[in-house]
Amino acid sequence: MKDFLRLLQIYRVIVRHGLDRLLSSAGRARWLRSVLIFTPWVWLLPSRYKGSDAERIRAALVDLGPIFVKFGQVLSTRRDILPDEVADQLAQLQDRVPPFSSERAHSEIEQAFGRPASALFARFEDRPLASASIAQVHAAELKDGRQVVVKVLRPEVERRIRTDVAVMYRFARLAERFSSEARRLRMLAVVEEYEKTILDELDLVREAANGSQLRRNFEGSDILYIPQMEWSLTSERVIVMERIDGIPVTDLKRLAAEGVDMKMLAERGVEIFFSQVFRDNFFHADMHPGNIFVRPGRPDSPQYMAVDFGIIGSLSPADKRYLAENFLAFFRRDYLRVAELHVESGWMSPDTRVDEFESAVRSACEPIFEKPLAEISFGNLLLRLFKIARRYGYEVQPQLVLLQKTLLNIEGLGRQLYPQLDLWSTAQPFLERWMNEQVGTTDLLNQFRDVAPRWLGDLPEAPLALKRMVETLGQGRLAWRQDAQQFRQQEQNRNRRAASLKRGVLAASLVVAAGVVYALGGDLPAWQGIPWASLGAVGLALALIAWPD
Repeated sequence: MKDFLRLLQIYRVIVRHGLDRLLSSAGRARWLRSVLIFTPWVWLLPSRYKGSDAERIRAALVDLGPIFVKFGQVLSTRRDILPDEVADQLAQLQDRVPPFSSERAHSEIEQAFGRPASALFARFEDRPLASASIAQVHAAELKDGRQVVVKVLRPEVERRIRTDVAVMYRFARLAERFSSEARRLRMLAVVEEYEKTILDELDLVREAANGSQLRRNFEGSDILYIPQMEWSLTSERVIVMERIDGIPVTDLKRLAAEGVDMKMLAERGVEIFFSQVFRDNFFHADMHPGNIFVRPGRPDSPQYMAVDFGIIGSLSPADKRYLAENFLAFFRRDYLRVAELHVESGWMSPDTRVDEFESAVRSACEPIFEKPLAEISFGNLLLRLFKIARRYGYEVQPQLVLLQKTLLNIEGLGRQLYPQLDLWSTAQPFLERWMNEQVGTTDLLNQFRDVAPRWLGDLPEAPLALKRMVETLGQGRLAWRQDAQQFRQQEQNRNRRAASLKRGVLAASLVVAAGVVYALGGDLPAWQGIPWASLGAVGLALALIAWPD
């Protein structure tokens, strides 16, 4: 019932903002006109909405809740597939969602720490710095004078998210029940992965831990700075961290006024992405522009500054290795290896014709090489590859969804910063170096370095461990001998019972045969001896079958 009511709410928001008319006028969705025309408020309230189409799309996503706002944030980075007006409106979803009241923020802080904000901070600004789909951020000052930001979860956000996820599950189950395409896409698994990701984002202790790990991974780095967490003022619903002073990465005019090297900035963004994925296997998976800043005062060596660590991705060692090999094979135009890797990884059916898939991949990828990023759309490439792979039984890998989303965000950001960025020449050396470290002598030495301390620590106990092993082997050998003797005894008993059975069968056969002889040689008619002869033959056959070899 809750799912049905939520569906009605979604439909009500769509109609209230006039998006039903946009849908019914869109190419393949024009059939909706015949349905919507019978909806009373469609023709009774013709002037029920205001603003441009782009403004109404943004407003509808805000009204629909956090999951839909997240979807709009991802779309906002894809100016290659959206009109500029729509992309500009959706960009506001990154940090300009309508805020909740400062009174609710104070209440959340007091519930989290048992003391009011006035007792925890020397200063707390009621007007939020930013307001997004999951939480909003307030500026504050600690008692010792340090400048911080306070992130507070939205009230009732978890209930709304769980309701929407339940609706997504219902659609996914229905789709997989009636559509083989949905089963191939593994829609339920994708929803499960999304549910885990979005619910993890609601735990701000987890976010603080993620931020601390990223800070350690890039400690002393010139390309990325992560603010420090204030653990004494962190809970599941409130987090306090160092306040950074950065230029929003989308403020191109200010970046230009600062004289920032945009080519280096774009290249460092690519380096950060590949370092997080392949070096650390711990990547920021919510890299929309609202979470990324540039440190001022370093135009010749720009440094990124990142916030919002609620969504973090990682890959299994096997997936990470296959992805790295896939990227390198793409860069080298080794389409045969790309096809082989898709089969070896289990992403494709094992009976896939590798030569046919190789040809299809070549047709999709060859046109994009040796072009600047401005002329390459990874979104379109992924869609084309997806369409090709669908013919060969490709199964969607839910664990790669976050990575694909992050890659699309990186592409959108790169397009805005430096459209002429050569992604291939930037990424290829990094991946080649990483692969050499994984399979070469460097990796062997690193593994030895990791295990050597444990070996040295265990060395004094080696003689005692060896003595115990010998004793254990001796006990095992004795136990084996005892088991072998018992087995031989049991086997002898079974043989004696079988021999007795065989002798019994033989005796019975002889008795029957004697009866036959008596019947045939006595005074009985010959026809009465036939049954006895048959029984005698059966008994003799049984005796021969059961006789010991």
